[in-house]
Amino acid sequence: MSGGEQTVRPPEVVQRRARALGLPGERWLQDVPAMAGALARHWGLTLGEVLPGGSLGYVIAATTADGAAVVLKLHMPGWEDLESERRVLRLAAGRGYARLLRDDEAHGALLLERLGARLSDLGLPVARQIAITCATLQQAWQVSPAGEPFTTGAEKARWLSSFIAGTWLALGRPCAEHVIDRAQAYCAARAAAHDPARAVLVHGDAHAANLLAPFGTANPAAAGFRLVDPDGLFAERACDLAVPMREWSDDLLAGEPRRRAQERCALLGRLTGEDVTAIWQWGFMERVSSGLLLLQIGSEAEGRPMLQVAELLAAGRDEA
Repeated sequence: MSGGEQTVRPPEVVQRRARALGLPGERWLQDVPAMAGALARHWGLTLGEVLPGGSLGYVIAATTADGAAVVLKLHMPGWEDLESERRVLRLAAGRGYARLLRDDEAHGALLLERLGARLSDLGLPVARQIAITCATLQQAWQVSPAGEPFTTGAEKARWLSSFIAGTWLALGRPCAEHVIDRAQAYCAARAAAHDPARAVLVHGDAHAANLLAPFGTANPAAAGFRLVDPDGLFAERACDLAVPMREWSDDLLAGEPRRRAQERCALLGRLTGEDVTAIWQWGFMERVSSGLLLLQIGSEAEGRPMLQVAELLAAGRDEA
């Protein structure tokens, strides 16, 4: 499809998140095909299929006039901070992240190099996915924030505390109160621990679907991965390690959840040299907030196991 309106509908998860915003989200769903077509004409793109993986935007494979494989991403208003993502990608210039080629603030659009297989689709053991995630993050952490203003780890922790308390009440208290108390205590601890001298530019949502191999790689598992969809925070490194701590709830529930979570936390600490207490606390905060968010947008099958694990972890001692 060269120019014209993109007729393929966004993935179901994108539609759910857009509709959770009410009228603005519904309007965005109606307008986004025309926006994609206008940008394709403006940038000389031939649009292809809608790509899986994005949950907060419309991601479309495309080809430039000179045959380069690219991706057109249209941000969903109300969920994502386009300016923060754009600043991260510009600063990174391809180091640890997908390369940003063009952007259009008015349409909330980014044009990115096209990458290949998602880490989450390769069927690798959890420990191998964690190792790849840590190696990719360690490359990304070397990107300098260069004096740019980013949300700090302290601000993120305080926001999580407020979100967790308010959403838990709004959803009718879907998990035990002691889970919320533990999460808020951890939020206070990580806010107090923020140290600008030790903070780095972190991705903020480094789950396995946000790590992609190079485009066209014959053996993706052996390739160097790149990150996409950064939130962009100025925080301690453990803030990024929270995401592999919160993921793979089924893996934790397959045995003794607390022991398996402690082993995962220790693995993350060994691979990165980061403090396991900070990793554990950030991971619990992310698990509870993400579980509540997934319930809020109707993703019960994903949200309930996250909160189930959180209840089991909170029943133990207050340490990793």
